[in-house]
Amino acid sequence: MNPGKLIGIGIIIVVVVLALAQSTYVVDPGFRGVLVTLGKVSDEAKPEGFGTKSPFISTLIRVPVRQLTQSLDAECYSSDLQQLTVVLRVLYRIPETGVVRIYKEFAGDPFDTLIAPRVQEALKEMTALQSAEQIVRRREEIKTKTLTAAREKIGNLLVIEDLVVENISLSKELEAAIEAKMVQEQEAAKSRFVQQKAQIEADTAIIKAKGEAEAIRIRGGALRDTPGLIQLQIVEKWDGKSPLVVGGVGGENTGTNLILPLTGNTISPVAR
Repeated sequence: MNPGKLIGIGIIIVVVVLALAQSTYVVDPGFRGVLVTLGKVSDEAKPEGFGTKSPFISTLIRVPVRQLTQSLDAECYSSDLQQLTVVLRVLYRIPETGVVRIYKEFAGDPFDTLIAPRVQEALKEMTALQSAEQIVRRREEIKTKTLTAAREKIGNLLVIEDLVVENISLSKELEAAIEAKMVQEQEAAKSRFVQQKAQIEADTAIIKAKGEAEAIRIRGGALRDTPGLIQLQIVEKWDGKSPLVVGGVGGENTGTNLILPLTGNTISPVAR
């Protein structure tokens, strides 16, 4: 066979193989494809999986639609004009319905062109309404309000799943001032607790004393109104043993008798 024909056949085979290779594509899981043919973008994103396209004149751009994470730093000022550096981690994704639109209307990385500027703007708006101390104390509140404001600014172009405040940096002088104030507040809270405890103990002692005084008053009134109550209490407490009555000392009638309990059945003689 003519060598020229062999070369021609070989070229045709290579072209056919290249054409077959260029006419197919695969979209990986978590991605969508944007097909560009001679500068014209397809109206809909291509789903994940195998597909065909025009060889040599069509290009497939793969766009991730799964959740992505990017770190973001923002220089902010508080309401008391203190400078802070806030480090955020942004969790976001590109919705399937926005893949083609974002590719056609916005150049570059969607995070750099759409998300980062709006999140920084929202964060600066929120921190400008709070003092530096409040920003440190209420970081979760600042994060929530920033997330809401950023979502409103971005709209439905992209989806911001969440924001994570990783760090808030202050000047050393401001950190020391905030720490000293927090220590003072803790000491004040401790003093208030001690005072409240002492007051409760004093109130308890007063209530107890009033209760005891009321009990004495009631017993005194009962004895005054019922003289036989004493005899009844003596009978109730008597152990069954006869008492020993001893007259005045030396035989003198002093009008005083001693009542002594007897032990056993033996009666000791008393000198008269």
